[in-house]
Amino acid sequence: MAEDLAAQHGPITDLFPQPASPEEWAAHQLSPEQIAHFVEHGYVAGIRLLDDAQIKALRSELAEMTDPEHDGHELFYEYHSNESDNPDTVLFHALGAWRVRPAFHDILWNPRFLVPAWQLLGQSFRLFHDQLFSKPAKHGGVVAWHQDFSYWTWTQPMSHLTCWIGLDDATEENGCLHYIPGSHRWGLLEKTGLAGDMDSVREVLTPAQVSDFEKQCPIVLKKGECTFHHPLMMHGSYENQSDHPRRATVINVLGDGVTSNWEGAHSPGTENFPMLPKGEPMAGQFYPLLFEAEKALGALAVDIPTIEPAR
Repeated sequence: MAEDLAAQHGPITDLFPQPASPEEWAAHQLSPEQIAHFVEHGYVAGIRLLDDAQIKALRSELAEMTDPEHDGHELFYEYHSNESDNPDTVLFHALGAWRVRPAFHDILWNPRFLVPAWQLLGQSFRLFHDQLFSKPAKHGGVVAWHQDFSYWTWTQPMSHLTCWIGLDDATEENGCLHYIPGSHRWGLLEKTGLAGDMDSVREVLTPAQVSDFEKQCPIVLKKGECTFHHPLMMHGSYENQSDHPRRATVINVLGDGVTSNWEGAHSPGTENFPMLPKGEPMAGQFYPLLFEAEKALGALAVDIPTIEPAR
């Protein structure tokens, strides 16, 4: 059996150098304008997280893990060679890569990710889970419109954040992410599935919400760039009809102090997903603490703009 990297709560390679001072940490902060954009629209995009060497390492590991027989397969919480079940529209989707390969483990401690995530959550935070997505050229499938938190109601309160990171240029042709700006104010909706029918969520929307789909916004990114979004942001991505793959990784985090609201239903994923009894803090081996501002930023933390944390 492969080594479970979840036992290591910190970087295990030199791929993501760690700042040596509070000033070096603070250099990665978002501007007040970027934070205001997140508050108003529910997302902020175009933030550079990865350099070429980091992208190369992550792509290489992703290529290994798309083979269902790869070493460490048993450590994934969820693994779909094609979640769409249609060979003509392939969507590779998996949860748990941080347990399996070192680059996907260490990206969780990427300072370019940690400081903006802290600003947008407003508090120390832990890993919830990661995700891999891959859409092959010419026949990549959709990720249907959805809200992330509709899959995460077994935690409380709603103090979550999603970071979507492109390992390729993400374009309208190859199935980039799309948002409905302002939809994070709609409230929680029923989940209607991630693959297959792109527009199945419309069945649970009001006429006004359906009309807001005319405002959908493609999130075009260069490889190595990311977008952060609110847990209630309505988002999805269309088919890859281009000549190039569209690969991405996602880091989902939650505020330190969020507790389990589990009442017996496994969501998301399978029985392999590490559930905790209701009322227990989301902590331990599989939910490592990723960032504490006081330790990293010291006295500088009070001067860096943040969002008021959820309670």
